Amino acid sequence: MSETEAHAASDRPRAAVRPPRASSKPNGQWKIDGTAPLNGNEEWKQVDNGLSVRDRIEQTYSKGGFASIDPTDLHGRFRVWGLYTQRKPGIDGGRTATLTPEELEDEFFMLRVRIDGGQLTTAQLRVIAGISTEFGRDTADITDRQNIQLHWIRVEDVPEIWRRLEAVGLQTTEACGDVPRVILGSPVAGIAADELIDPTPQIHEITARFLGDETLANLPRKFKSAITGHPSQDVVHEINDIAFVGVEHPELGVGYDLWVGGALSTTPRLGERLGAFVRPDQVADAWHGVTQIFRDYGYRRLRNKARLKFLLAEWGTEKFRQVLQDEYLGYALPDGPAAPTPATPGDHVGVHEQKDGRFYIGVTPIVGRVSGPTLAKLADVIEAHGSSRLRTTPHQKLVILDVPAENVEPLIAELDALGLQARPSLIRRGTIACTGIEFCKLAIVETKVNATAAVLDLEERLNGFELPHPISLHVNGCPNSCARIQTADIGLKGQLVTIDGEQVPGYQVHLGGGLASQDRDEPGLGRTVRGLKVAADGIADYVERVVTRFLADREADETFAQWAHRAEEEALQ
Repeated sequence: MSETEAHAASDRPRAAVRPPRASSKPNGQWKIDGTAPLNGNEEWKQVDNGLSVRDRIEQTYSKGGFASIDPTDLHGRFRVWGLYTQRKPGIDGGRTATLTPEELEDEFFMLRVRIDGGQLTTAQLRVIAGISTEFGRDTADITDRQNIQLHWIRVEDVPEIWRRLEAVGLQTTEACGDVPRVILGSPVAGIAADELIDPTPQIHEITARFLGDETLANLPRKFKSAITGHPSQDVVHEINDIAFVGVEHPELGVGYDLWVGGALSTTPRLGERLGAFVRPDQVADAWHGVTQIFRDYGYRRLRNKARLKFLLAEWGTEKFRQVLQDEYLGYALPDGPAAPTPATPGDHVGVHEQKDGRFYIGVTPIVGRVSGPTLAKLADVIEAHGSSRLRTTPHQKLVILDVPAENVEPLIAELDALGLQARPSLIRRGTIACTGIEFCKLAIVETKVNATAAVLDLEERLNGFELPHPISLHVNGCPNSCARIQTADIGLKGQLVTIDGEQVPGYQVHLGGGLASQDRDEPGLGRTVRGLKVAADGIADYVERVVTRFLADREADETFAQWAHRAEEEALQ
């Protein structure tokens, strides 16, 4: 085993996630312990799992206003329809853990528009832009799960927002909550010249058959899915509960390699291959089987143990595959190969030729932040250059499809004027950030503003330095890792830190994480250095310091992640 492989293997957090210890208390596994609810959250889900709250929103709450909302609906069932109360302005991060949800929340909502596979038309984009402008104070954030989130939404306006979204084929159904959430899909599905298989039919079949299915609307916790047929493995499959990765079987042709049990949060675990090959016509059934395993065997007694990764840690891949085949599919899946290491970046930034001779252009908004007016202008610009389709990505990027060759450079110039760069700096390209304290009730620290300021500052500071590859900088406002801090070159976890004897908002630093890519054979988590923390206003200072040290110390074609895992702690300060 090479030194690089040893580092990668040692980083894989197999022991970080353990099943609950054996005790006299049941774990709430329905097929083992029965369905009696073991906590308040499970009680209200059994009474009404949330799908039916839409009628109350439309008929009662939108007419009676915020004060009329039942508390259980507000803090539980609303999530099934993509609605969370947002944070009340002016509450500092030091009070996040001490105040109740009622004290933290404002009378406005975050609304998550579900975009399976990230597939959008300009007509749909224009509707989202209009909703943002009319109802959301121009807010719009592209998430790292291919959704678009709006803020400042009033419950009185939700029925009209739903009407407009659904008129163009969009929805918020099961965008949040203990349900199957949006399905990540390759942003270049159906158009990339080097695509193995187009996963769009499989995404459509899963959503058509199972989105809004009452039998799957009460899962132990959230359930995240991903599917790609592109060799860049562009859907962060290793950190999803279930993922299908396109592969070519030597005898059975092109299909998918099945992964399960990935998730980050405060207890990260990378997913694992089941070693099973899934034909395209079997994907929906396999997805349904794994989802039912989670429903029937997932732990429900403790919320912090209620993700699929904990069940996989108990069972292992061999048992998991056997249960899937014997109890849910009724047939055996053949063994299949692993996908080869990606040869190209999975963010699709830049200009790329499609299989039909036209081009797609991947562009970078800083940390996914756009606005209603920007999205409206984007729709106009795309159409003026001969296209009507675009995609969101799991990296907070946008990909514009179907651009004629003669329109590529004129379109890039207009996109750049909107703050959407097709040729961004490697720092801008690699930076993502979660919602942060501006809107999120769980956050401790600001993220979007801090990360944006750092990117702009670093572009000046590092001008003239030749980076060998994008440096991924992921900024998160709390420990829950919505911005995937453990799988970044530089991951910043929001918390209160002590700097020069004073407690201030800041971040704990994770270094050298990453998922499988053209620069990395194996996924692995970042390392932490005891006491290494950065003040919220010190991101640019730290990144400049550690990146210039990396450039000075790196050996041959060593990546930042490889260097960060071998470097002495002093070099990482």
